[in-house]
Amino acid sequence: MSKANLPLSHLTVLDLTRARAGPTAVRHLADWGADVIKIEMPNEPGADGLSGVRHGPDFVNLHRNKRSITLNLKKEKGRQIFLDLARDADVIIENYRPDVKHRLGIDYETVRKINPRIVYGSISGFGQDGPLRDRPGLDQIAQGMGGLMSITGLPGQGPVRVGVPIADLSSGNYLAMGILLALIDRDRSGEGQWVHTSLLEAQVSMLDFQAARWLIDGEVPPQAGNNHPTGIPMGVYPTSDGEINIAAAGETLWQRFLGVIAAPELAEDSRFATDKDRSTNRDELNAILETITAKKTSAEWINSMNEAGVPCGPIYRIDETFADPQVRHLGIAREMEHDVLGSIRVVGQAVNLSRQSQPNRMRRSTPEKGSDTDDVLLRLGLDTNQIIQLRDEGVI
Repeated sequence: MSKANLPLSHLTVLDLTRARAGPTAVRHLADWGADVIKIEMPNEPGADGLSGVRHGPDFVNLHRNKRSITLNLKKEKGRQIFLDLARDADVIIENYRPDVKHRLGIDYETVRKINPRIVYGSISGFGQDGPLRDRPGLDQIAQGMGGLMSITGLPGQGPVRVGVPIADLSSGNYLAMGILLALIDRDRSGEGQWVHTSLLEAQVSMLDFQAARWLIDGEVPPQAGNNHPTGIPMGVYPTSDGEINIAAAGETLWQRFLGVIAAPELAEDSRFATDKDRSTNRDELNAILETITAKKTSAEWINSMNEAGVPCGPIYRIDETFADPQVRHLGIAREMEHDVLGSIRVVGQAVNLSRQSQPNRMRRSTPEKGSDTDDVLLRLGLDTNQIIQLRDEGVI
């Protein structure tokens, strides 16, 4: 599919982001067609903060479908070039600490004076104001402060981080959603606005029903390991050749489950008569179920459970996930031609639009640093001699 057929192909985005949270938001816009100009510091060592070396899997997966320019925003000429680009841009995204954009003179209020239609997106660690606004924020800090590590892991194990940077990813997803909302509002009002979130806000929001248990019932959720915090039986069970996930909470699924495991006597056991009883006696019930599930293979249980309408599935390693026939059918691994690495695969979008399906290959590989600087500046109206001078002065 050509870029022109994608839903965001009419948008120009200036990307000031680093690390992961901000680039996650930008990736949504870039994948769906926006013209994203990634702005990087000239002569800065390394690739992009925490996202690793430029040709490593993390950076390549995060920064596809962009153009790259180098621009020193600490120099006045660099700032002016940025503001010239901002005059005709639709979206700016940054994830500096809250005070940095003001020190650089590229904050929302400054930009909106020259472009009142701008949608300006910001992610910080803890919010744009408040007592902790200036602290550096990283994903694991937000996981701990946001309560997630206290409910992750086995009971009594102590705090455990989630295996993906969930605060980074969710804040990026929330910011992308907020930017799209602001663009819709701009179509009606004619004005842009400042959209901002933080790792902490996103992490607390992602607690969802676990947070509601505290806010509504005053209950502090404990660690539950692989067991579902409130639904029983629901968790990891051993088989003769591994482990599987089974979800048989609720009376209907419980009765179906008992039929599959051929244990009608459990239906008559007063310890397990109701959801509440099964919750109270969770450990005893799981001990019984584990002796039953261990007698057959994972494949046997997965097939028989699903045939009976009881949710049950394998527990894969990452390589097994991408080898699964359904995952392959969904095409979440997307082909991309990289200028240096050749033919590779990256993680595709999880959203499908019926009229604008994802292309089989990503449109553009992650750019080399500054590879589009001359082209962007020429289009801005500068001539070759001016560009040479800016490079000599360390502006680009």
